[in-house]
Amino acid sequence: MFEHRSQPLIPLPIFLRRMGRNVAGALALLALSLGVGTFWYHWLADLGWIDSLHNAAMVLTAMGPVERMPTVAAKLFETAYALFSAAVFLTTFAILAAPIAHRILHKFHLAEDEVAERGARSQACEGPPG
Repeated sequence: MFEHRSQPLIPLPIFLRRMGRNVAGALALLALSLGVGTFWYHWLADLGWIDSLHNAAMVLTAMGPVERMPTVAAKLFETAYALFSAAVFLTTFAILAAPIAHRILHKFHLAEDEVAERGARSQACEGPPG
């Protein structure tokens, strides 16, 4: 998906397109996770749709639950959803940070290669020691 360190840095418009795809993927993951949480809160806890959405959003963003869960099944779901939400948070962060981190590291490697190339050229111009 990303260019190899031996390849040149991609132009900014292509990088922005890559970031756009990653943002779209992260938003899709969040929307799917929110939808799953909303459905199960509605079905297991017998909450209205808006209350289910509110509860799912609060748990997904690590703010914590709003409504008290009335049944054991609802409490078990809420526990699993909270653990799932932590994984979604970390995955979303990784999806958004990967292209940025790659670009920074790629620039660093290109600069490092340029310095090494300059050193090799200067040694070649000087000739062998002696």
